[in-house]
Amino acid sequence: MAGTMIYLTRRAEFSASHYYHSAALSPEENQRLYGKCNNPRGHGHNYVLEVTVRGEIDPRSGMVVDLKQLKEVMAREVLEVLDHRFLNEEVPVFHHVIPTTENLAVEVWRMLALKLQFGRLHRIRLYETPDLFVDYYGPESNGHKGRE
Repeated sequence: MAGTMIYLTRRAEFSASHYYHSAALSPEENQRLYGKCNNPRGHGHNYVLEVTVRGEIDPRSGMVVDLKQLKEVMAREVLEVLDHRFLNEEVPVFHHVIPTTENLAVEVWRMLALKLQFGRLHRIRLYETPDLFVDYYGPESNGHKGRE
């Protein structure tokens, strides 16, 4: 099936805590904008991460990617860094970036984009709650050439 583009998604879960606070806003503005999410003691989520890669089916293996390799890369590059962490204090990028679901999805892309030795990263979907998720398609989706 040469030339057939396939999109394959792997799901993983991790737990992390965070709070929202912008140094560019006054304490009152932070409270108004972020509400209870502005509590400096933080609050936690059980995130669900979906990583979608795209590629053609390898005629020898019949697969787009080795699922074991994808699982290992996700565990090493993302889950070991984010799982059971207070994002604002334990993940360096979030010392100066607000760990919103949007920013977290972008960071997961950065964590994975150069580490995948197979397929191409297509989408990061990150659920903060069962009814709230973010899709990120990488820098190319913003009109920029991605780091793939």
